[in-house]
Amino acid sequence: MKIQFCGAAQTVTGSCHLITLDNGFKIVLDCGLYQGREEEFESFNNHWYFQPSDIDVLILSHAHIDHSGRIPKFVKDGFNGTIYCTSATRDLSAIMLLDSAFIQESDAAYETKKRKKVQLPLYTQYDAKRSLKQFRTIEYDHWFSIHENIKVLFSDAGHILGSATVTLKINETGKEDKVIGFSGDIGRYNRPILNDPKPMPLLDALICESTYGGKTHEETPESDDTFLKIIRETCIQNSGKLLIPAFSVGRTQELVYRLDKLHNAGKLDNIPVYIDSPLAMNATEVFIMHPECYDKDIEAYLQKDDNPFGWNNLIYVRDAAHSKRLNESDEPCIIIAASGMANAGRIRHHIYHQIEKKENTILIVGYCANGTLGQQLTQKPDKIRVFGDEKNVKARIEILGSMSAHADEPELLQFLSNQNKQKLQTIFLVHGEPKRQEAFKNTLLAHQYQKVEIPELGAIFEL
Repeated sequence: MKIQFCGAAQTVTGSCHLITLDNGFKIVLDCGLYQGREEEFESFNNHWYFQPSDIDVLILSHAHIDHSGRIPKFVKDGFNGTIYCTSATRDLSAIMLLDSAFIQESDAAYETKKRKKVQLPLYTQYDAKRSLKQFRTIEYDHWFSIHENIKVLFSDAGHILGSATVTLKINETGKEDKVIGFSGDIGRYNRPILNDPKPMPLLDALICESTYGGKTHEETPESDDTFLKIIRETCIQNSGKLLIPAFSVGRTQELVYRLDKLHNAGKLDNIPVYIDSPLAMNATEVFIMHPECYDKDIEAYLQKDDNPFGWNNLIYVRDAAHSKRLNESDEPCIIIAASGMANAGRIRHHIYHQIEKKENTILIVGYCANGTLGQQLTQKPDKIRVFGDEKNVKARIEILGSMSAHADEPELLQFLSNQNKQKLQTIFLVHGEPKRQEAFKNTLLAHQYQKVEIPELGAIFEL
């Protein structure tokens, strides 16, 4: 059998990996959209390393767009097989792919008007709806067959609602079973709302994320001390606005849950909180529908508060006019808006209008890929360019790594700690920048793992 790395190879987004069996059966793991501005990946979203019509099965680890976002194009370009995922992933994918399609159409219309030449979207809302018909859901901890010689297991990855690691048990005629693992994205331990990552079965080979290789997050996920300090200094002491770029799925719900607890503890001082994202509102409804993904702490919290995602001073903003009014107001408040990397969405407009006011704070709470506005802000520059205009950075820039949904290096090692190092012959590192991957590779080798590869985009390995 062969593995080809068709995305998220030496970069962080665009997850996509092809497994081809000796009998020609083809499995794709994830089908993500590239998000970023690295020139070498500029044309990634429009090209395939395989013919979509040749693929038999797609297995989706979770709903984040960098793992699921090319599925409508995949179907549009000829894939007619089954897409397997958990039920929570399917429900989140339904709203996220339609939202992504709307963005693709809007961007194409804008470029057409700007260039006076027709620009076609990557895919449309019709394509997104059509792709949803091919989804089939399987819950955690149940082996299921995708072929007479292939069984698959989803285990809870603890990253976002419904996220799963993928284990494939493959029996090729006349050979021993091979157990191949795909980590998807690994979450953190002791994180609010979700269960801890669950260990995978013993593996022969693993495709493993490496986003935070060589790094340790500053605080534990449950710590709210620094978060509360930033809120009070900005909104109470400085009478400013706290802007938080946040992914609509996962990060926003975690932020709302943390703020809900602070409100119930009387620590928010009636500061208004605006969730400026229709997608986040829809995603929160999906979270409410899937309590099977909750950890014990939120289950206990639900005994005291039956709605952990809302209180009187929390306002969900749907229409654009209301979003614009937030920038015209001098009201001290918290505004949470997508996208998490600040490379698109309403958060860019808020940053545009608020970054030159010294009383405000922009809080980065997650990973930002190279070239995105969020990544530029993490460097705390004197000036940035937004919507073509140069802006002086007078607002305070803060970074809170404790809210990352990705395991850091010690947590990745903890996740791998159950593996038999003699049986696990090769670890392929994906979903990471080269310097992070090199750091993690050195750590793995120092911990006596046998062989660690950092594949280039398009590279093929034989197992």
